[in-house]
Order: sequence, then C-alpha cells, then structure tokens
Amino acid sequence: MAALKLDPRLDAKAIAALLKQFGRLHIPDILAPGDAQAVAAALAEAPYARTFLVGGKGFRATPEAYQASPPQIRQEVETAIVQGARTGFQYDFDNWPVSDEVEAGRRLGGAVAPIEAAYDLLNSDAGLGFLRAITGDARIVYVDAQATRYRAGQFLTAHDDDLEGRNRLYAYVLNLTPTWRIEWGGLLLFHDADGHVAEGYAPKFNSLNIFRVPQWHSVSQVASYVDQSRLAITGWIRSKTP
Repeated sequence: MAALKLDPRLDAKAIAALLKQFGRLHIPDILAPGDAQAVAAALAEAPYARTFLVGGKGFRATPEAYQASPPQIRQEVETAIVQGARTGFQYDFDNWPVSDEVEAGRRLGGAVAPIEAAYDLLNSDAGLGFLRAITGDARIVYVDAQATRYRAGQFLTAHDDDLEGRNRLYAYVLNLTPTWRIEWGGLLLFHDADGHVAEGYAPKFNSLNIFRVPQWHSVSQVASYVDQSRLAITGWIRSKTP
C-alpha cells in the first residue's frame, strides 16, 4: 500500500513548546484523514492475543488457545488477574506486537498492511524528524509499536515505563477508535505525587498522546457494559534500535 503521511497542518514548533512545558501532550489530527481511517479499519482486523500477568510473569494467549484450556485453568487465570490488580502492577488487554513481527520478517500485509505502514511511518525520516522536532531530542532513533485493543473489563494499572536497558525516552499512544465516550473508561490517566489524577486523556480518534518517560500513569478499566473496543497503536520512542 502507499506510504502513510502525517497531517500537513501539524505545527511542530507550537507542539514542541507545549510538550517542553508539560512533559506530555495530546495532539489531535495526527495522520492525514484518509490514512487514519485505513489504520482504524486495519486495527479492527488485527490478529490479537490476550496479554496479562500471572504471578508477575507475562503471558500471551490467542483466543483459540485460551478457549482450548481447561475451565479450571481459565478460572485460575481470571482469579490471578484480579488478585494481581488488587495488590500491585497488572494488565489485561489484547495486543499484536507489530514491530517484533516486522523486524522478524513476518509482515502479513493484506487487511493489516495499514498497521505495518504506520510502523514504517513512525520510523521513516519524516516520522523520526517530526518526533525529534516536537521533543527537541536528537537521541531519538527508533520507535517500537504494538497494536492494542481494550475490551470490556480490561485495564492497565499504574506504572512509569522506566525499565533498565530499554532506552525509552518517550511513550506514545496513537488513538484510532472511531467513537468513544469518556464514561466508557479506557482513559490514559497521569498520577500525581498525592495520589490524584493530574490529567487524563480520552482516546479521541486520530490523536497522538506522547509523554516523557518516566511518568506514573495507567489506563482505566473499560466499563463492563461497553460493546466496542478501544483501538490504538502504542509503544516507546527510543534512543537505540533493538
């Protein structure tokens, strides 16, 4: 497919001033409109697997593999996810590790080609140049990516993204959910030192959320009554390639 493009109306200088001041930013209308629609449609078709922690260890399970597990195992997993969220760091959402797959030579193309093209855009001269311009950070050389889907009941508890050896400079969320309401949850929340919500971003369509690492943040649980999915491409902007 044709290469994706950033919206030409973006004002990198104005964005840079705000990002420098606040350390995080919600940028609307990030992709050219037609490109945003194409990536959103592709995200609805991505080969997601459920990802979660059990006993502090990360797991990924395709829908088929999870359903094939014995009922007792599935119940133990669900219990472990809830208990983990009550007492510490836990996540439960669906993902497809785009950068891992592309870098391993496993491009799927077809219905998900626009997602792969979004990864290409982020790592192109135009994409990296834009990110360096808005952050003022010349260390940026690479952007990893995963397609993410949050369904009813799914969440990501508080963490700061700062892992030794990962070379993470900034985190980002490229939101591509066509329709979403604030009361549905799935909000990107930033935590202050007093235990309050310092700021929160709704997953508005065709917007980029970007913030310096480390910062404490979470994704609020999607409400049980929601029958749509929160779709995005997420990852980290890094100072070294893998």
